[in-house]
Amino acid sequence: MSECIFCKIAAHQIPVKAVYEDEHSIAFADVNPQSPTHLLLIPKQHIANVNAGSAEMLGHLLKKAANLAERELPDGFRLVINTGGDGGQTVHHLHLHILGGRPMTWPPG
Repeated sequence: MSECIFCKIAAHQIPVKAVYEDEHSIAFADVNPQSPTHLLLIPKQHIANVNAGSAEMLGHLLKKAANLAERELPDGFRLVINTGGDGGQTVHHLHLHILGGRPMTWPPG
């Protein structure tokens, strides 16, 4: 996916300050934060959305997101996966939003 911004980040063609990286995923600060702490965790492999992800990859991402959130946000956090236009997905590469640093309200939006 040569035009996918997250594929370019995963391939280190676009530099980011990674807060976590392994052979399957990379996490970094969102450039348009919606909370005091707003990280994105993406798979390095292009996966369009949560529906296209394998159980193994989704499990890996959820566990890594929880580990990051526990380290960065000890008072609580929210994980968000947007899927499709009505779900608010603007980049069609699976990504998890890790949000925190303030009380979260419900409904979200």
